Amino acid sequence: MLTQPPSILRPIRLALILGLAATLAACGGKDKETLDDVPPGDIFALGEAQLNDGKAFQAAQTFNEIERLYPFSQLAKRAIIMSAYSSYNANDFSGARSSARRYLDLYPSDDDAPYAQHLIALTYYDNIVDVGRDQGTTEQALTALRQVVNRYPESDYARDAQLKIDLTLDHLAGKEMEIGRYYLKRGHYLAAINRFRVVVEKYQTTSQTPEALHRLVEANLSLGLEREALASAAVLGHNHPGSTWYANSYALLTGRNLLPDDEDHGGFFKRVYRRVILGEWL
Repeated sequence: MLTQPPSILRPIRLALILGLAATLAACGGKDKETLDDVPPGDIFALGEAQLNDGKAFQAAQTFNEIERLYPFSQLAKRAIIMSAYSSYNANDFSGARSSARRYLDLYPSDDDAPYAQHLIALTYYDNIVDVGRDQGTTEQALTALRQVVNRYPESDYARDAQLKIDLTLDHLAGKEMEIGRYYLKRGHYLAAINRFRVVVEKYQTTSQTPEALHRLVEANLSLGLEREALASAAVLGHNHPGSTWYANSYALLTGRNLLPDDEDHGGFFKRVYRRVILGEWL
């Protein structure tokens, strides 16, 4: 369950508990219209009781009643964020986003604004699907997570969002790798190269990069592009010298007699990296 925003972490006061008991007695079996004459504090307590009882969807509706009936009360602001929190826990992600965005529109500088932005991001992040399916939701999650970091960089939520950004980028890179492998296996080398280059250029900090570089070596060699294959291997050796993928690329190039036999291969790759990648020919 998502942690509640800091301003909501408090025990229910005795007065609200007593008011809740009176509310439940008066409203038993009737619809939400019976709340029209109920004080906002009692409605808030009712929403908390529903939430604590596992009735998150009903709690969200109850919190919404405070904003409808008492839009200028002190509890109206807190009711919006509690509605978002309750909707999220009820897996009503569209409802959670709606309430959280309304909160941000009304109170963009409030203490709970980072929480509201973070909650929006989670409604997308929690619905990321496996790499075999469309990644539209993953892209939305990435955008929303970056908004948390950019708008509220000093918040605890920004640190959590950054961790999730890294995982999301790795997920998107994994999708590109899956498609690239598909093309490579079927001999569509140019299409495969385009996918692997996306990983290297756009998702270079992810765990997918070493394999992407090795696959570029494979694909370029299959097209007879030895210089390009050596360049990819040089980048792989420079950035991931201890990886299995580097060992695989080295073995592949050695098998094609593309590496000199009379010198250290590490030194050879360093020269290729400096000349081809950095443009340092001297």
